[in-house]
Amino acid sequence: MGFFQVELTKNVRVHPRHFHSKLKETLIQTLMDEVEGTVSGRFGFVVSVLEVLQPLPKGILREGFGFAIYPLKYKALVFRPFKGEVLDAVVTNVTRHGIFAQVGPLTIFVSRHQIPSDMTHDEETASYISVVEKAERIQRDSAIRLRVNGIKIDASSFTAVGTILDDYLGLVE
Repeated sequence: MGFFQVELTKNVRVHPRHFHSKLKETLIQTLMDEVEGTVSGRFGFVVSVLEVLQPLPKGILREGFGFAIYPLKYKALVFRPFKGEVLDAVVTNVTRHGIFAQVGPLTIFVSRHQIPSDMTHDEETASYISVVEKAERIQRDSAIRLRVNGIKIDASSFTAVGTILDDYLGLVE
């Protein structure tokens, strides 16, 4: 799976009321609050701050505001899948156009053209049912294995498109 450890830098802004003996703890907590659970353009989704690289730098005072800016270097655990990677996902929505599935913070859309032709959409049950094996049904909360065909990462979203057409992909028993 696409988990990586990377070194990143973030400017953390601190209010003057935090200029006391616990400044270090405040800086680390502020950093964690600001970056964990966000999308970092080229690195993907920041899962966790692993460590702040020591020593802490000196702050730069913002004239007229009183705030100090601390450029912190830190190691983070990030999630970033790649094109061609096979992932296990949970189906969140089924439409006649395809399937939406979730892998942690990543939303993946599988178009109906990327679903095997022996599966048809059933409007009543909001699922894809196998014509060959009626018991095989992809619906909300089903576990599926898919291959990532493309990924879009921008400042605030993390989405992908995938397929279940290949061998060993599809419904996971």
